[in-house]
Formats: sequence, C-alpha cells, structure tokens
Amino acid sequence: MSRQRSMETILASEFVSIGELVRLTESRYSTLKFYTEEGMLSFEQAEENLTRKFKRQTTVARILLIKELKSNGLSIPQIKETLEMDK
Repeated sequence: MSRQRSMETILASEFVSIGELVRLTESRYSTLKFYTEEGMLSFEQAEENLTRKFKRQTTVARILLIKELKSNGLSIPQIKETLEMDK
C-alpha cells in the first residue's frame, strides 16, 4: 500500500520529494531525474536515508520555467545557460 502524502499536505510543506514534484508539475519522473542529474534542479540530501528533498516553491517555479523555455524551442544546453544567468 502506498503512503503518499495528500496534496494538501504537500502544498503546506517546505520540502517535497521528486515523486511529489511529479504530481505538482505533471512532469515525468524520468524528466525530473534528468534535470536533477544535469544540475538544473537543486536539492538537499538527508544523510540518514540519502533521500533527496527539494524546496517546493522554488523548484516548482524552476520546473515551470524549464517547461516554458522548452516550449519556446530552447535546447537543454540553452536552458542550462539561461538558468545559470537566473541564479
């Protein structure tokens, strides 16, 4: 049985998991994992169980920005460059 948190709980949380980001942004898990591995999404890692946790508000905003840039025809290298300038 799955132990998913409710959307209400997720929206009230400062930190979320990658699975919860999937639900919040309607993105694919593999896509968000790729963005994380490419350094496009930052996270904190809990030492005890190596779970990655993402700041909900800033990460959702960044994912939406990436989606917008992709829809405007930018490539991943161009998006990464744009994100670097946005820091």
